[in-house]
Amino acid sequence: MSETQEPENGTAGGDEANGSNVPAPRAQGPEVIGVRKGMFGAGGGGDTSGYGGLVRTVALPGATSRPYGSYFDEVADELEGALEEQDLVPENAIEKTVVDRGELTFHIAREHLVRVASTLRDDPALRFELCTGVSGVHFPGDKGRELHAVYHLRSLTHGRIVRLEVSVPDADPHLPSLVAVYPTNDWHEREAYDFFGLVFDGHPALTRIMMPDDWQGFPQRKDYPLGGIPVEYKGAQIPAPDQRRSYS
Repeated sequence: MSETQEPENGTAGGDEANGSNVPAPRAQGPEVIGVRKGMFGAGGGGDTSGYGGLVRTVALPGATSRPYGSYFDEVADELEGALEEQDLVPENAIEKTVVDRGELTFHIAREHLVRVASTLRDDPALRFELCTGVSGVHFPGDKGRELHAVYHLRSLTHGRIVRLEVSVPDADPHLPSLVAVYPTNDWHEREAYDFFGLVFDGHPALTRIMMPDDWQGFPQRKDYPLGGIPVEYKGAQIPAPDQRRSYS
C-alpha cells in the first residue's frame, strides 16, 4: 500500500491478528423465498417490451459471520454484553445478524423488540437516540414470516447507523409498539398498519392514517389487487389494469 493510498474498511496496515486488514464479512448463502415472473409479478397484460417475460429469483441475504468490519463488531459486542447484563441470552433475542451493502441489520425476535430497542437507546456505549421510522415490507413467499417491520436507528453521539428487522406471520401480524421508546414512531407505525396490516400492540391510537377508516385490505401488500377505476375515453371504456386483455 502506498503512503497516499487509503486503507480498506477503515483499518490500518498490519497483520490480521492485530485486527488489521480485516477480511470482508462472510455471508451465508441467500435465502431463496420465491421466483418473480413478469412485470411487477403480473402476466397476461399488454406489455410488448419483453420485460413481461422476465424471471427473477427472490432472495433475502443470509446471516453474516464475524468479523463484520467497520464499527459493526463493536456495536454487536456492546449489545450482546448489555443484554447479558439484563439476564437475556443474546441468541434468544437476536435471530441473525446481516451485513449487506455496507449496512448492519439485527433481526430481532418480536417478544424481545422493546428490550433490545431500549438497550440500544440507553446504553452509553451504544446511544442510538433516534429512530427515523419503521417501514413495512411484504414477502408472500417467506412462509411464516411474510410481514417484516424494519426500524432505522441513528446514534447522534457516536455517528453510527443500525437497522432492526422483525418478521411476523401473515396469520398473526402482531408485534410490540416502540412509541414508548421512540415517540417518533407514532405516525410511522400507523402508516405501516394502514398499508401492510402490521398490528403494533400498545400503540396509543392505532388507526388508519392515509386510507379511509372503512377501507378493506392493505394496499401495499404484494397480493393486493391492482384494481382501478374504469375510465371513459372518447366513448371507450378503459378497464382497470388487472382486467385488461393482452394484445400480443
